[in-house]
Amino acid sequence: MASKLRTMGLTLVVALSVAPALGAQEVHRVSGARVAVYNLVGETHVVRGSGGDVVVRVTRGGGDAARLEIGTATVNGREALIVRYPEDQIVYPALGRRSRTTVRIRGDGTFWGEGRGGDEVEIRGSGRGLEAWADLTIEVPAGKDVAVNLAVGALDATGVQADLALHTGSGSVGATDITGALSVDTGSGSVTVSGVRGNLTVDTGSGSVTVRDVQGDEVSVDTGSGRVGGGALRAGVVRVDTGSGSIDLDGVDAPDVGLDTGSGSVEIVLLRDVDNLDVDTGSGSVTIHAPADLGGQVELETGSGGIDMDFAVQVSRVRRDHVVGTLGDGRGTIRIDSGSGGIRLIKR
Repeated sequence: MASKLRTMGLTLVVALSVAPALGAQEVHRVSGARVAVYNLVGETHVVRGSGGDVVVRVTRGGGDAARLEIGTATVNGREALIVRYPEDQIVYPALGRRSRTTVRIRGDGTFWGEGRGGDEVEIRGSGRGLEAWADLTIEVPAGKDVAVNLAVGALDATGVQADLALHTGSGSVGATDITGALSVDTGSGSVTVSGVRGNLTVDTGSGSVTVRDVQGDEVSVDTGSGRVGGGALRAGVVRVDTGSGSIDLDGVDAPDVGLDTGSGSVEIVLLRDVDNLDVDTGSGSVTIHAPADLGGQVELETGSGGIDMDFAVQVSRVRRDHVVGTLGDGRGTIRIDSGSGGIRLIKR
């Protein structure tokens, strides 16, 4: 038997039969080329699937697990599976006894993305409330476009041949061996990505980021606070922006490179000549390892610290902390600015 809940113009089908025993696995299928999954709490694993549907395997946890409602709806053009929590106080022990976070949940059980409003739900590691969560394994067939939304919990993807958007409010995110565009967004948590064949976008409010072995048109990393490291990046454009934290990339093959940190050192190994290199750090040293044929119109400036170069530059303007000139063939632009810290341009 089932009932239909209509909220905000969407239809959510909710099973009213008794939920499976704790620890048992439920299997749900979601059809369509574009799919979304919404779950407030739990661990999520995204893996390679087969056939025509996205398969979501759900394992409930917690003393109140039977009260969770699982249904489907069409949300912003995506066929979505939604895990609904019937209370506004949720207890998830894995979060830690003194930890808590809040998220606004709309009436249909969705959150973030398009659409405003919703009621505030608090998720905490201990205390009174609905003790329930859902651990998910999402099997994604090749060629799909899948968005995973998780408020609290670890999220990872492995071996998927599809476009993925992985979004968690609080928790680590890992992705390995992905063929397709990959977007990762976490409010707080570390991100580790390796083996991506497609465009990559990473955005984290707080947490370190490691990206390695990526090939695509664009690689973009933005973190409010946290170190960014990695290497073996081949793209048309590589952009890294961190409010506070060092940037350390040991192999970049891209004609257009932009690195910006409010506070932290920058070290990068360039594998080719560039059309544009723009490095800016408010506080921290900058070290560039570059091939012998590096060329461009150069401007190097440091508020506090020396400038050291292995390359011969035809200087048009020079001071102790500011050099403008032409390097090599003069094609392209190389601009490096350090508010506080030395600049080194080293020949590989």
